[in-house]
Amino acid sequence: MTAEYATRYRTRSHIPAEPGVPYFIEKGMGDRAHLFGDLVTIYAGGEQTENTFNFFTVEGPKGDIIPAHVHPDTYEVFYITDGAVRLFAEDLEGNQYEKLLTPGDFGFVPKNCPHAYRIERHHSRVVGVAAGPGGTFERFFENLGVPAEQLGLPHQPVIPEPGKFATVPQQYDVRFLPDHQWRTQ
Repeated sequence: MTAEYATRYRTRSHIPAEPGVPYFIEKGMGDRAHLFGDLVTIYAGGEQTENTFNFFTVEGPKGDIIPAHVHPDTYEVFYITDGAVRLFAEDLEGNQYEKLLTPGDFGFVPKNCPHAYRIERHHSRVVGVAAGPGGTFERFFENLGVPAEQLGLPHQPVIPEPGKFATVPQQYDVRFLPDHQWRTQ
């Protein structure tokens, strides 16, 4: 059983807004958002961890590559629990890497390194953890996408207006790279 709390982001949440409160969340009952064709579920964020890390899942169908982006102050982890996800990453010298990750595989992207991913099989799920000196970025998902009260994938992909991508770096540690080219594809 879980308790519900109101947060400054949502009228109800299963995540307590204050740090220092132990809590438990049943599968899928975190704060949910739809972005692109995916369902993002946040289980812990900056509010609970004093901006030290977040913990979330992304699940979705086989689809297009997520836009290339960089986190100037955040390290990001990708752990695959279901399906297959192709991770694209570039190091600080411009060397590009591409790896198909399947259940049990792990990917790590340091801060300031461009990256993107593409879900390669339907019903894939990524467990994500992000941490860094600049705080956490998990609330970006529901601000660029839309909060979702129901479980499940969006019925139609949620594609933000192009101008909305430019507003994200002002609030969250995410900068999109619209002209970035992956040479590894």
